[in-house]
Amino acid sequence: MAEVESFTLDHTKVIAPYVRLIASEQGPQGDQIQNFDLRFVQPNANAIPTAGLHTIEHMLASLLRDRLDGVIDCSPFGCRTGFHLIMWGSHDTVTVAKALKGSLEFIAGPAKWEDVQGTTLVSCGNYRDHSLFSAKEWAKKILDEGISSDPFVRKVVSESL
Repeated sequence: MAEVESFTLDHTKVIAPYVRLIASEQGPQGDQIQNFDLRFVQPNANAIPTAGLHTIEHMLASLLRDRLDGVIDCSPFGCRTGFHLIMWGSHDTVTVAKALKGSLEFIAGPAKWEDVQGTTLVSCGNYRDHSLFSAKEWAKKILDEGISSDPFVRKVVSESL
């Protein structure tokens, strides 16, 4: 079986919350794609409940696209500790961390239920499993801890996009 980089990461060495570049690959046409680890909570110490994680996912889908060029997808980890962010082009962890911080500031602050896209039977595969309250509480917790641009050394970003 192919080796998956995320499964070779020593999850006991990282210090969440952080942004980590998992991989940067170039396609046959020269296009560059990057995969980032947006880790919200410490692995094996905590996990975001599915309803809150689901709402954060729906909100990040648009909020990160508003702040960063080239977003392809932002999908939650099955372990519920964070997200994969897949992007076209070349980006650095500081810029991604600032965009994430700005997105979470919106979720923690002024976000209203009307701001959560895709929450109907037609637009979501599990539309009953959302919680803006939980999303707000987790966003506040993550922001209080600070988002680092390095997974092993705390380099908390102070600005947001």
